[in-house]
Amino acid sequence: MPDPIEAIKFRMQQKGMKQKDLAEVVGFKSRVSEILSEKRKLTLDMIRKLNSTLHIPTEVLVQDY
Repeated sequence: MPDPIEAIKFRMQQKGMKQKDLAEVVGFKSRVSEILSEKRKLTLDMIRKLNSTLHIPTEVLVQDY
């Protein structure tokens, strides 16, 4: 299975999304930056939101990275 962060980046690229667009899903733009640079872990709430908005399987998002 793909790395959770790489899956998020890939789906963002597919949909033409920028970090500010993802901030609407997970919170602040700074939080998105921390997540994408792997300085902050995904929370259960973030995983649920990413699953419902970006349609990334939860099995991918819950993996260790």
